[in-house]
Amino acid sequence: MAKRVAASRSTKPRGKKMNASRSEMTEVVLPNDANPLGFLLGGRLLHLMDIAAAIAAHRHSNSYTVTASVDYVDFRNPIAIGDLVILKSSVNRVFKTSMEVGVKVFSEHYITGERKHTSSAYLTFVAVDEDRRPKAIIPVIPETADDRRRYREAAARRRIRLAHRYRRKPR
Repeated sequence: MAKRVAASRSTKPRGKKMNASRSEMTEVVLPNDANPLGFLLGGRLLHLMDIAAAIAAHRHSNSYTVTASVDYVDFRNPIAIGDLVILKSSVNRVFKTSMEVGVKVFSEHYITGERKHTSSAYLTFVAVDEDRRPKAIIPVIPETADDRRRYREAAARRRIRLAHRYRRKPR
């Protein structure tokens, strides 16, 4: 009985709820962000996605984080000069020292307010200490059915990422 009571008094958190890492970032597309056709450069969008994902990773881990990988990204709809870019990010799953962060991008027309889904990607971040060594991350706690689905699917994506990295077939 004494062990059970002592364990329940521990101040170390068992994990953080998934919604604690959620982040939303908004930018306006300016001429210096655009190609000659007047649309946001793909590289600039990737930069914004990396920042949005890093914010979510930091919120969850409360530590420095570095980008380890970016999964497949496609550009579904162009984003014009003057439109808003809305980036939503959240930690999907934590492994030992790494975590998967999902980013979903929307464009919003500056006059009509019409929103379009333009891109999505999964980024992997590693938490590091002051000496830039990987450090353990507390688990993420999914709460909703959608959170649980994202948590489950993140494990499958990780198996594929590791198989590609080490050139083996996913299990």
